[in-house]
Amino acid sequence: MSTNQSEKRVTAGMLVVGDEILSGRTKDQNIGTVADFCAEMNIELCEARIVADEIEEIADAINAMRVKYTYIFTTGGIGPTHDDITADAVAHAFGVELNVDDHAIKMMQDRFADYPMNEGRLRMARIPEGGELIANTVSGAPGIHMENVFVMAGVPKIMQGMLNAIAPKLETGIEVFSASCDSQVGESSLSEPLAALQNAYPTVKIGSYPQMGLDKYMTQIVLRSSDEALLAEATQKVRDIIDAATLQKLKI
Repeated sequence: MSTNQSEKRVTAGMLVVGDEILSGRTKDQNIGTVADFCAEMNIELCEARIVADEIEEIADAINAMRVKYTYIFTTGGIGPTHDDITADAVAHAFGVELNVDDHAIKMMQDRFADYPMNEGRLRMARIPEGGELIANTVSGAPGIHMENVFVMAGVPKIMQGMLNAIAPKLETGIEVFSASCDSQVGESSLSEPLAALQNAYPTVKIGSYPQMGLDKYMTQIVLRSSDEALLAEATQKVRDIIDAATLQKLKI
């Protein structure tokens, strides 16, 4: 990871692969983990897609996203079973051969003293031509790095380890600062002045998030910007908007 803050925007897209996610059988945990990781790296996660276990669908998504963002992170579909087809899809997307890689076999055998390479394990050693290996300190079976695409496991613990392994290879982006303001005024009362404020501060992202299920209704306004001075200025204006809306509510 670069120690110097980049002056350019670094972006990412995430592709979650798996019928089990779409069916609801498995609840995804990886999008939040990748979002946190990207935030720590000052990488802007711009999109997250979930696709079924279909080679064409996965390949089409990879090809659409890899030209759009600085990095693509995929999770799921690199295990030992017949429906683990992400490696096949990556090879298809890049138009290259998919072959068993001796270094991938060694990584798995180095992880466990007695690790016979049966058909399923050999399947996890298939790497698209030109791909680099991503270390897996949990089970040994590697992830895949192809150009700006990082292919990782769907098991959360393994995926987290792979994120840690690829972090030094990634370029960091512009640092983004954030601030938040809480209000007990409903979103509808804040919507118009917040829209005007957003237009006045286009480089400050302003989001409104209602909080339900608490003792009192609350709207949280979150502001994000790489310009600390503008962020502070806009945040104060949000506080002024909240104060004005609160007074109006009390008068009613």
